[in-house]
Amino acid sequence: MSDARALWQLFEPIHAVTYFAPAAKDAFEQAGLRGFWRGYFAGRAAPLGPVGPEPVTASFLNFAPGMVARALPSVWEITSPGQALETRRLGARSALARLLAGREREVEKAAAMLGERAGELDCGGRVLAAANAALGLPVDPLDRLWQAATLLREHRGDGHVAALIAAGLDGCEVLVLRSGIDVPRSMLQPNRGWTDEEWDAAALRLAERGLLAADGTATEAGRGLLAEVEDATDLAASRPWRDSAAGEVAELLRPLAVACAAVLPDPNPMGLRFPPAAG
Repeated sequence: MSDARALWQLFEPIHAVTYFAPAAKDAFEQAGLRGFWRGYFAGRAAPLGPVGPEPVTASFLNFAPGMVARALPSVWEITSPGQALETRRLGARSALARLLAGREREVEKAAAMLGERAGELDCGGRVLAAANAALGLPVDPLDRLWQAATLLREHRGDGHVAALIAAGLDGCEVLVLRSGIDVPRSMLQPNRGWTDEEWDAAALRLAERGLLAADGTATEAGRGLLAEVEDATDLAASRPWRDSAAGEVAELLRPLAVACAAVLPDPNPMGLRFPPAAG
C-alpha cells in the first residue's frame, strides 16, 4: 500500500466525525438544518460560498443531481456559508474533544505535523481543496487537527474525481462498480440519491464496456480499472508524503484514527477499512 493511501485511511476518520458523530450532527440540527443531508451539503459546500447545486454536483461527483438540488441553494435561506463553517467547526470540535479525551498531547503533536503538510499543499486543479485552504489553519490543536485532515482529504478527493473522469466513469457508474466489489448497493445507492432506473442504466453502460458481469459483480477488467483509478489517486496525493517522516505521522495518527473510527459505520461509503491499515 502506498504511503498516500495509508495516510488517507488515518486522517479520513478524523475528518469524518463531522458526518457521523452525534455531537456534530446535533450542531447542525441546532443551527436549524434538520435532516442529515441539509447539514452535510451546507457544511461541506460552505467553503465554496452560497453556491447552487451545479458546482456541488460537479465537485462532489457521485451524488445524484436531484439529491443535491433538494438541499441547495435552499439551505442558504436557513444559514449563511460563514455560519455553516462555524457550525461544522463547533460540531467537529465537540466530537473530537469527546473521542480524543486524554490524548491532548498526541492531538497537539498530530495537529502540528498534519497542519504542516496541509499548509504546503499544491491545490492547482483542486477546487474543494483550494476553497478549504483559503480558510487557513486554526491555532487551537483540536480545530487545527480537524481542518488539516479536512484539507488533506478534499485534496485527495479532488484528485480522485479527476482520475475517475479520466477513466471514463461518471458519478453513478463508479458507485455501481464499487458495489460489485466491496461496498453494498444498499449503502451506496440511497446515500447518494440515484433512482433504480439511473442505477440500472449505469450498470448497463458498465456491462457494455465489459466492466460489470450480469450478476452485478465487477469483472476482472472492472476491478482492474478501479485499481488503476486508486493508483492514480495515490500518485496525485503523494507529494506531502515523499519523505521519511511519513511513517512518523502515520504512527502518531493511528490511535487517533482508531478512536474516531468508533463513530463511523462499517461498511461505510468512503470505503475505509477497520481498523486502519498499518501501511
